[in-house]
Amino acid sequence: MSWTEDQPIVSLKDVHKSFGEVKVLRGVSMDIQKGEVICIIGPSGSGKSTLIRCINALNDIQSGSITVEGIEVSDPKLDKLALRKKVGMVFQQYNLFPHRTVLQNVMMAPIKVLGQNKAEVEQRARDLIRKVRLEGKEDAYPGELSGGQQQRVAIARSLAMSPDVMLFDEVTAALDPETVKEVLNTIKDLAADGMTCILVTHEMGFAREIADCVYFTDRGVIVESGPPATFFDQATDPRTREFLSQVL
Repeated sequence: MSWTEDQPIVSLKDVHKSFGEVKVLRGVSMDIQKGEVICIIGPSGSGKSTLIRCINALNDIQSGSITVEGIEVSDPKLDKLALRKKVGMVFQQYNLFPHRTVLQNVMMAPIKVLGQNKAEVEQRARDLIRKVRLEGKEDAYPGELSGGQQQRVAIARSLAMSPDVMLFDEVTAALDPETVKEVLNTIKDLAADGMTCILVTHEMGFAREIADCVYFTDRGVIVESGPPATFFDQATDPRTREFLSQVL
């Protein structure tokens, strides 16, 4: 299927996902345009992380449709490498290789997975390390870095694959409060550059500041969504209002 930029870059239609008897997603639909920043919030166990893992084909869906740039993610013949080139993902845990330097961590996937030229990859990796504000740390090992610095290396590593969409799954949840801001600033820079970003987050102030649209999920459904000003100040669904009263 051909895709044009006036169509949603990511589209979910009536997506259902279960783990055994447990229904985690129950008919989720959303359209995300190129360059949009989407924040997904909700109580623990509401299906937020599963939702974005399905976009990257890390979880299979039972029914419905997910497309990324026109690629049907649930297609049995899906080329997962082609999808992963388009969709980068950063997790709560950094998953860096401890015995490789920052530079080596960022360079590894483009060389090993994509077979790209080492010199070109190194130049791009150095540019990305600078972009995430870690210039001077190229030869450091993950164990020598703070949690916030390691998470920024993880972001640079994902960007090294030149994705069109970035998924962030509670990327600040394991960080000390003082290092949260440096990671959020990095994501803010990406959004300002026009990267399409889908974030599962509990940082409500950040969601209000950066999101084009906020989605509230509960028990596997999207309860309410809207632009931050409307969503946070004029939520209409009782479940949304109750959740916001607990977190704001």
